[in-house]
Amino acid sequence: MRRDAALFLTQFVRSPALVGAVAPSSRALARSVTAPVPETGDPVVVELGPGTGPFTAEIQQRLGGRGHHLAVEINEPMARRLIGRYPGVDVAIADAASLPTLLAERGLGQADVIVSGLPWAAFSRALQLRLLSAVLKSMTPEAAFTTFAYVHALPLSPAQRFRRLLNDTFEEVVPGRTVWGNLPPAFVYTARRPRSVD
Repeated sequence: MRRDAALFLTQFVRSPALVGAVAPSSRALARSVTAPVPETGDPVVVELGPGTGPFTAEIQQRLGGRGHHLAVEINEPMARRLIGRYPGVDVAIADAASLPTLLAERGLGQADVIVSGLPWAAFSRALQLRLLSAVLKSMTPEAAFTTFAYVHALPLSPAQRFRRLLNDTFEEVVPGRTVWGNLPPAFVYTARRPRSVD
């Protein structure tokens, strides 16, 4: 865990806009954000921005060897660590905006669950829109999309803009309880029923 924290901090210093946090997410936040991953069947689960893998571990535990777990990480050192640690995960070193293409290349169609660890509040409106469009195109009508936000960032305009974009993108957006044990404290958005893509 110390090695993960050190890698995370190093990558944050090198590229704060892409990494978006100074430490990996807590186990409590990981459990909350991965709750929609089904414990039966063979779902296609996509993880965007897995970092050093706290959400990855929870997804793998919930899947128990079933389905297909695609993790999309743009940061190569973090992706390489994931590849070494989770041989059962399909890790793509790629931009999350290319998700529809990544799914098509694997013959997977659309995802049943998309779990995001991306730092949405650090992104411009244009990038938020581009990424949400890729998410929307990659979801089945019954799919769930989860992501999280830091409590301290809520008053900031990028975080408020992202919340509005979520409401425009999905028919249902439910914020969860605050996970105070995370550093910094955070809560999860669970979004369902994606609206149609133009």
